Amino acid sequence: MCGVEGTTGDGASGRDRTVGRGPAGRVFGGRPSVLGHRGLGRGTVGGHLENSRDSLWQAVQAGLRWLELDVRRCADGALVAGHFPSYDDGAFTATLSLAQARERGAVPLEELLEGLPPQIAVDLDLKTALEDAVRPAGTTTAALLAPVASQMARERSLFVSSFDPAALLILRERAPDLALGLLTWVGFPLRKAIPAAAHLGLDVVGAHWMSFGPNEIDRAPFHVPAKESIAVAHEAGLEVLAWTPPVERALELLEAGVDAVVVDDVPSTLPLLAHLAD
Repeated sequence: MCGVEGTTGDGASGRDRTVGRGPAGRVFGGRPSVLGHRGLGRGTVGGHLENSRDSLWQAVQAGLRWLELDVRRCADGALVAGHFPSYDDGAFTATLSLAQARERGAVPLEELLEGLPPQIAVDLDLKTALEDAVRPAGTTTAALLAPVASQMARERSLFVSSFDPAALLILRERAPDLALGLLTWVGFPLRKAIPAAAHLGLDVVGAHWMSFGPNEIDRAPFHVPAKESIAVAHEAGLEVLAWTPPVERALELLEAGVDAVVVDDVPSTLPLLAHLAD
């Protein structure tokens, strides 16, 4: 249905490519793809909590071939799934041991994906911790994720995305064959995001859906039409992902040429997008 088969193309390193000459379809295989946001969607969808094993597996059962989940590190270096940096009791993942994080419902990354069919592709959204600022680069969240993600990428299509460009550079240094994507925040201008991702030597630029047109945050008087911005990104060797658009906007962006959309509430959204995705 949606997404790519179990391949990431020719395996060329994004670091080594010339802008505008990147391997076409390295991540999404040249086909429009739908990714389940934290599994079935943000929060609790169908009774399944985000970033949980049940949520991921239910998204697969719904027909998805791409899953997105968040990755954080514990104080002892363990990697777990989790979107927010802290829990309801105020404790921060970065200050907890794996055992303490487990008590609050956290699941280790490798355990979360254990047994997942190899044809299911994964976007690991790396969440930098504040504490990474005072760690040597080799002990940051990104550095710990590098060997784990590299091993996972031998088993399935996978890329790592992050809002932190420095984390992506650390990953590139330690895992040069990993596909990588730069995420940008709500309303962040594509005119800045696309050149940044291209000259960082990345594979994907992932923008919030509001970035593809006029919005209250980016108050520039004129915006390049989404189709033209997407075409420039493609010319620069980038694939384009839009995160969490409403379904009507997702349809417009897929028609404009985005390579992937990350969606919430998979059960209700996926059937409405299926005719635009291979």
